[in-house]
Amino acid sequence: MEKRVMTDSKRRRGLTVASALLGGVLVLSACSGGDEASGNDGGGDTAQATVDEAAAQETSEAQIKITPKDGTDNASINNSATVTVSKGTLTEVTMKTADGAAVEGAISADKKSWQPNAQLERSTTYKITVTAEDAKGLKAHENASFSTLSPTNSFLGYFTPEDGSTVGVGMPVSINFDKSITNKADVQKAVTVSSTSGQEVACHWFNDTRMDCRPDEYWQEGSTVTLKLALDGVEGAEGVYGVQQKTVTFKIGRNQVSYVDAKTKQMKVTQDGEVVKTIPISAGSPENKTYEGQMVISEKFKETRMNGATVGFTDDDGKGEYDIKDVPHAMRLSTSGTFIHGNYWGADSVFGNANTSHGCVGLNDTKGANDKGTEGYWFYTNSIVGDVVVVQNTGDKTIAPDNGLNGWNMSWADWKAGSAV
Repeated sequence: MEKRVMTDSKRRRGLTVASALLGGVLVLSACSGGDEASGNDGGGDTAQATVDEAAAQETSEAQIKITPKDGTDNASINNSATVTVSKGTLTEVTMKTADGAAVEGAISADKKSWQPNAQLERSTTYKITVTAEDAKGLKAHENASFSTLSPTNSFLGYFTPEDGSTVGVGMPVSINFDKSITNKADVQKAVTVSSTSGQEVACHWFNDTRMDCRPDEYWQEGSTVTLKLALDGVEGAEGVYGVQQKTVTFKIGRNQVSYVDAKTKQMKVTQDGEVVKTIPISAGSPENKTYEGQMVISEKFKETRMNGATVGFTDDDGKGEYDIKDVPHAMRLSTSGTFIHGNYWGADSVFGNANTSHGCVGLNDTKGANDKGTEGYWFYTNSIVGDVVVVQNTGDKTIAPDNGLNGWNMSWADWKAGSAV
């Protein structure tokens, strides 16, 4: 009995050991089997996640800069929307207006910068989206939204003469601003006028919205004049900024100055100081004298309507004392309505003998403006904008310098005194 107990005890111990050993095998088999069956899904996922996390933590070295900064208001329409990148290259740049209209632009050859192809619009919101890559191909992204200056917060200068034109020796540079300018010195410093003749040019402010520039004497024949407007960002008045940035050039043609003598009723046309033609004229009547002084042709019309009511000549019923719908070969000499023009309604005997007009200078002409044999046709054909017409001996006052492009009626000292710088 005792012997059997001992045997059972030994058997139990053996089973326990065997069970432990088997359990160990099972445990090891379970671990091994799990590792073998799901090692790529379990242990492999952990390894891949570690790699991906490391990659995600590695940021692109490309540094994108957008000008103007995000949220900018009153941005320039000329120099805004510039994108640059350092430590990388640009791969994509898109620019759109707030309503989704695309703005065309170009990435530079070295892929380091981008600009729009045209000037931006005022009072418009734009959004720029940029993608760049560094040397490792890692991408960087940036975006910005900004708004350009509104018409209320900006000013424009409307200038004459036009770019590329050829004008007479008396043509000043005349700039009319669409807002009152209080910071005249800052605006004037941003406007430069120069000539290949080397003549000194000075600018004169007639009022808060008009500035003219000219030399002491008439421009030299054949010279080229350059007007540079660097007004972009210049504060013309409180909260009102310039937007223009451009260069304009025009050429000075032959030197033609015509002298109208209301006493002799003749006009002598000179070129380079030599009389090339003498034309009989009819100036303003004693009741409606023509202004005296140096006047510059500012506009030319083959035919135009002239209504006395527009310049204060009305009858008792308020109607114009005259209303001629087809005045031939009309050339404007003043803003107030002084012209030198053809006259087909006056008798031939008037020209050279009597002053009968309402203040204009009349030349013999025919209806239709096509008769090449008339003085009106000849003078119109041989005149250009910017030519000077000097009117003398009318008995009237000298025309005001700001009545048309007639600043030549001011002394050089007085002209320069009107400069803001």
